[in-house]
Amino acid sequence: MRDTSRRRTEPGRYEIRTQGHLDPRWTTWFDGLSLTQDADGTTVLRGALLDQAALYGVLLKLRDLGLPLLSVTPVAPVEPDRPTAPEAPATDSRRVADPR
Repeated sequence: MRDTSRRRTEPGRYEIRTQGHLDPRWTTWFDGLSLTQDADGTTVLRGALLDQAALYGVLLKLRDLGLPLLSVTPVAPVEPDRPTAPEAPATDSRRVADPR
């Protein structure tokens, strides 16, 4: 039997590349994603989106503007460096006879 319960979705980070340049003033219309104009004539939208519905909303806005979609790439979140625990000294698992 298939589980039909709703699964909680986690926010995701995405990089969306489209043909053509978008002015940075469009940032607010694209839910706060950062907009970067590349020299090759493309615009890259980057940032976190709440869920798949928010991602589709951004893609629909690009479609409505008539901008060709080049790629949508999920981006792993950047994790801060974690301090590593010092290594425990190696132990010898062989039993040593009591010299007494």
